[in-house]
Amino acid sequence: MDWGVTLTLAVIVLLLLFTAGLPIFVAFLVLNVAGVVWLMGTAGFGMFANSIYNTITQESLMAIPLFILMGEILFRSNAVEILIESIDKMVGNVRGRQYVLVTSLSTIFGALSGSATAVSAMLGRSVMPLMLQRGYSTRLSVSAILGGASLAPIIPPSLLVVMIGSMVDTSIAKLLIAGIVPGILLASMMVTYTFVRILRNPSLEPAGGEVAKRVRGKEFLLAMARTLPFGFVIFSVMGLILLGIATPNESAATGVIGALIAAALFKKLSFKMFYESVIATCTVSTMIMIIIASSMLFGQLLSFTGATTGLVTVASEMELSHLGTFLVLMAIPFILCMFIDLFAVMLVAIPIYEPILSVHNFDPIWFWTLFLINLTIGSLSPPFGYTIFALKGAYPELSMDDVYAGAWPMVWLFIIGMAIMYSFPAIVTFLPSLIG
Repeated sequence: MDWGVTLTLAVIVLLLLFTAGLPIFVAFLVLNVAGVVWLMGTAGFGMFANSIYNTITQESLMAIPLFILMGEILFRSNAVEILIESIDKMVGNVRGRQYVLVTSLSTIFGALSGSATAVSAMLGRSVMPLMLQRGYSTRLSVSAILGGASLAPIIPPSLLVVMIGSMVDTSIAKLLIAGIVPGILLASMMVTYTFVRILRNPSLEPAGGEVAKRVRGKEFLLAMARTLPFGFVIFSVMGLILLGIATPNESAATGVIGALIAAALFKKLSFKMFYESVIATCTVSTMIMIIIASSMLFGQLLSFTGATTGLVTVASEMELSHLGTFLVLMAIPFILCMFIDLFAVMLVAIPIYEPILSVHNFDPIWFWTLFLINLTIGSLSPPFGYTIFALKGAYPELSMDDVYAGAWPMVWLFIIGMAIMYSFPAIVTFLPSLIG
């Protein structure tokens, strides 16, 4: 069978399995087993077993369970409540203070969890009702939460970045570092957007602005001191990598130690909490390892059918410009992420996209960072973005009209941000270049 037909059929079957409601790892396993039997017969199961073993024993994958454990400890210890209270005091009386608070919280939570849907759901449960009670605009509140939550996969330490790095021939450390400046850029654009909207329409915040409880110098310093353990956790991960002191695996381990110290300082550390965190980490990590192994085998099957070589040949013969090729490569996963979880789309696309990059001389650090941002936008885009449904599910009183209206400005803001990063690649590549 022609490789193009084989590739198209495989992707269609995989997407149908996703839409049928099968877990991602089950869908990948079903397709891979069927592919091995079809292409090689029972003799192919030796390659199947070797592929899985070689994938899950990669040293680079050690960072995944460690990052998950770090997040589990911080969230299960309820130390996050202290962070919310402290940042609320530090924001002070500024225009649209709750919008700024949400953006700040989501940026930090994103760094701690790496999941846009998790941050969206958490803020939807905790912050959204409070903002509406205080008279903030429903739609602008939705924008602030969805936009901030969508920074989670971008800002390091990001679990998705580690997964991408383990599947492509690119430094995980550089990929992690590459998300810092884009994340700050997008967060700054969100805050600027909020201020501009409020200046043009003051009714978007409570009449006369919300007056926060006056925080004196001593209280401000105490609030800042209470955020230091979280700053230490983030530094122990990203700071050590940026300074060249630790590898991603080593920094992930220090991140876990930092999370334990933070929980202990806030008197939230207990054996029960740690045990539950470890069990949850094992469950999630096992599922992720199976998915990665299945995705890698999917890529090997593509090579066996000639699809990889065929894709490279087609890409080299296409007369599209650099920008045209980039837009085509971004458009497909963007659309798919409106209907399918970005995690699944990423694992399907990576084996297909990786051989194409060298044909068009795309910098891998730059491309995979923008690729991840693009997936995030798709997950944020109406009508079926997963991040949207996470917020709606966390706060059912929201109407879908308000959710959609709040999501679109953030979609365009992210697209503008991507356009800036395309025009000025150094925004993405400068920091990674410093670590050699």
